[in-house]
Amino acid sequence: MCVLLDMLVLWTCMCYWTCMCFWTWYELFSGSNTGINFEKYDDIPVEATGQNCPEHIHSFQDVDLGEIIMGNICLSRYTRPTPVQKHAIPIVKSKRDLMACAQTGSGKTAAFLLPILSQIYSQGPGEALNATKDNVKLGCRKQFPISLVLAPTRELALQIYDEARKFSYRSRVRPCVVYGGADIGQQIRDLDRGCHLLVATPGRLVDMMERGKLGLDYCGYLVLDEADRMLDMGFEPQIRRIVEQDTMPPKGIRQTMMFSATFPKEIQILARDFLEDYIFLAVGRVGSTSENITQKVVWVEDSDKRSFLLDLLSATGKDSLTLVFVETKKGADALEDFLYREGYACTSIHGDRSQRDREEALNQFRSGKCPILVATAVAARGLDISNVKHVINFDLPSDIEEYVHRIGRTGRVGNLGLATSFFNDKNGNITKDLLDILVEAKQEVPSWLESLAYEHQHKSSNRGRSKRFSGGFGARDYRQTAAGGNTSGFGGRGSRSQAGHGGNRGFGGGGFGNFYGSDSYGGNYSHSQVDWWGN
Repeated sequence: MCVLLDMLVLWTCMCYWTCMCFWTWYELFSGSNTGINFEKYDDIPVEATGQNCPEHIHSFQDVDLGEIIMGNICLSRYTRPTPVQKHAIPIVKSKRDLMACAQTGSGKTAAFLLPILSQIYSQGPGEALNATKDNVKLGCRKQFPISLVLAPTRELALQIYDEARKFSYRSRVRPCVVYGGADIGQQIRDLDRGCHLLVATPGRLVDMMERGKLGLDYCGYLVLDEADRMLDMGFEPQIRRIVEQDTMPPKGIRQTMMFSATFPKEIQILARDFLEDYIFLAVGRVGSTSENITQKVVWVEDSDKRSFLLDLLSATGKDSLTLVFVETKKGADALEDFLYREGYACTSIHGDRSQRDREEALNQFRSGKCPILVATAVAARGLDISNVKHVINFDLPSDIEEYVHRIGRTGRVGNLGLATSFFNDKNGNITKDLLDILVEAKQEVPSWLESLAYEHQHKSSNRGRSKRFSGGFGARDYRQTAAGGNTSGFGGRGSRSQAGHGGNRGFGGGGFGNFYGSDSYGGNYSHSQVDWWGN
């Protein structure tokens, strides 16, 4: 009887464990859609500048990412690396600092997560594990992440965290996320379970550090996503507090990576404070070599905008995902109410909405339940949503970099999209830059815009300045102009030495094919190696 009872208990536990593993797999990968048409991705131009640039790869098999990573790449339905991944992965694997200019939807999140996780697997937690154990002995639960990814918004932080969960699936690496606007107590409890890769917004990270819940003493990898806005939206003091005024290893010891769709010269100069001997990677900008995005600029007075918007939505179809950008939070609420009264299923996202409301709005938009999303630019910063068919600039931004970020939400490279912008007298400050972008992308240019640009150029004190974007890129390496020469190169494999905090031991192991291994993340690990958690 006892034997039968034991067998029943064992069978029940096995069934429960199998169901839990399947549910984790289903949650992470069932909806996987890269949103990228890889077959049309090879024409995108790429430039790499800096000393001894590593050679780019052609397939994921060209670089040793490890068995776990390769398995999760397959589960995520990545068939081959995108242009930014082809170049960024070997650069990061070579332990070089990186400033990468690539549009939203180009695969840049995977471009830094894949090599970072691969190196964490191979090197192991090192001294970070011992520091965590020592703090536990002292009655303090303080975590020491090995990698830190900073993002400007909660939504982008969650998006990166979800990708990190995918690529760390069936491994012992534990990603965590902390951001403002959510229950800090729950986030602390989540951290207490362990944290090796941390995704965070700057404000909440500083809060956690001041509470003694996080230490950056052993952080060997620092990533700034949407770096131009991180250094341009008032985050700079917090970033300097995190990077320079605490215990994070200095540049040259830690590895630093910055990613964004645009990198103006002034931001590049500011970013030098955080980078050493870096490589600048410029990946072709939206519409630069293909007509995957149709850009339309129409003259619409403020009083006519709502009527014109209804005409556009009617022509697009109620089921197509449409993202409408406005300048103010009040304007977002007002436009959402107007569209709702007109019979459109819509929702909105802006900084004054609670975190729960913002997450619900994004889920409704992604699922198609509310196919129209009204958003402010800051709230939508960095969002990577598949299948957005139409971006409408109800209010045009005041700077051209923001325009580039916005239209990058549709027509992810290789797929078709439409971007429509409402223009009037209030938008004269971006006339010339907007014209340059339309001409460069081989788009139809309204005759009135050409006339306005000509008038603006002759009235402006900036006459004769160089184009902000050139050659299909969101930015150029300012060092090229400053040095008066060309330091670019794809040949040669160079890497600077870097002091590490970990040994040569790893998180991962063989047996990727074993879904139901002996540890809590699945996988089959060799018991001949050191068990990092003392089990």
